Amino acid sequence: MPRLLPRALLLSLLCLFVESASPAFGKRIILASAAESSGPAYRFDQGGWKFVHLEGTPDQIGFQHGQLLSAEIADLVNVLKVETRHDTKRDWNFYREAGRKMLWPHIDTEYQQELQGIAKGAQSRGVKLDVWDIVALNGAIELPSYYVPWLNSREHALNAPQIRPEGHCSAFIATGSYTKDGKIVVAHNNWSSYADGERWTVMFDIQPANGHRMLMDGEPGVITSQDDFGVTDAGLIITETTITQFIGWNSDGKPEFMRSRKAMQYANSIDEYVAIIKDGNNGGYANDWLIGDRKTGEVAYLELGLKNTPLWRTKDGYFVSSNFPRDPAVIRQETDGFDTTKMSSSMNARHDTWERKIATNKGRIDVDMAEAFLSDHVDSYTGKTGPNSRTLCGHTDRDPNGVQEWNDPPFYPEGAVTGKVTDSDLAMNMSLVARAGHPCGEDFIAAPFLAAHPEFDYLKPILKDMKAGPWTTFAAGEHQ
Repeated sequence: MPRLLPRALLLSLLCLFVESASPAFGKRIILASAAESSGPAYRFDQGGWKFVHLEGTPDQIGFQHGQLLSAEIADLVNVLKVETRHDTKRDWNFYREAGRKMLWPHIDTEYQQELQGIAKGAQSRGVKLDVWDIVALNGAIELPSYYVPWLNSREHALNAPQIRPEGHCSAFIATGSYTKDGKIVVAHNNWSSYADGERWTVMFDIQPANGHRMLMDGEPGVITSQDDFGVTDAGLIITETTITQFIGWNSDGKPEFMRSRKAMQYANSIDEYVAIIKDGNNGGYANDWLIGDRKTGEVAYLELGLKNTPLWRTKDGYFVSSNFPRDPAVIRQETDGFDTTKMSSSMNARHDTWERKIATNKGRIDVDMAEAFLSDHVDSYTGKTGPNSRTLCGHTDRDPNGVQEWNDPPFYPEGAVTGKVTDSDLAMNMSLVARAGHPCGEDFIAAPFLAAHPEFDYLKPILKDMKAGPWTTFAAGEHQ
């Protein structure tokens, strides 16, 4: 890994380092630029990501976070103001109040302190946000997509927009006879709007005073990964994808963003992770969790509904996930009629693609192959190759059908915005490989897209170019 250079030199030079990699998957490169520090914390740019190291007590970690990412936090709040107003017809003050009244009372003191620290750190750099903005930012998936539909139904809101949780992500986890070395391999690409995704490029290295060290991707201002890809020094490897058309909310539950962070920070095993993430389940951001333990070689699949929480596990097998519910009870009781037979849907088409790829490559799956999977443009429904909403590397902006199940209209600028891969050996060294932007390497350029699709003019203030970076290796504790 690159070594930390004197600050004066960093301010004047942009260094390029090249690592060897198979030509079939492109060169892995490390881009280094000027570092910035906040006490023991620091950040630098690498491969299209912002690597951010945080350490200390909850308030210290929060303050460092707010200082080092102050501009990015303010920018992301502006994005969410535009998106939530358009999609839910609720303004930002509504979400601030929901965070204060609905979420805050159910957040552990440790994480209240961290959230307050983020606000104070951002304020120290002149950003005019307070703790309720930060809570709303952290709840930016579960409040609009889960709490608001529940509230609209409860209040019999007139002319309320139809809101369905979007499908976030494609992923697999494999172990035993399915992988090249018999150890765990995990891969995940984050699906989100491009306005969000272009900003979902922070690589957090968090060394808390209590609990386990974590390396995870994430958004600025959020205390958890939010798309939940990470490794911990307890030997756990964690990711998830969203359950499409999920319905459910428990107003007395604990926020999902807190439970996912707490589970990653304190769990020593798969069983402990499952227990923590289920404790106080509020139904928000309902996901299928893929969890691996490199110490034992075991992998698990937790379908975390609100009423049903089945768990599958194996030491010789695999699980795939692409926003489809697996358990019949979850489908029947907790979704808005998810159709497992509709093979033209994004969820089922990607499910079929995953199953085919894992079966075809049994015994050969490794990190390089996982990168190729995430870059794939095969549409299993049509049998053709070309990017759209049914390919593992999703491009809904190229799809004239959109995704009905998520209320995504034709050509909506959404799809796969990052890719991440790790295996047992990388995880042992607190390391992973990630790519910012489309895992396939294609760039999204905002101006010509908006010119061709004026129906999305409301996104003009926030939709930026999303350039694909290289596959880049990260490790906890690394410097430039």
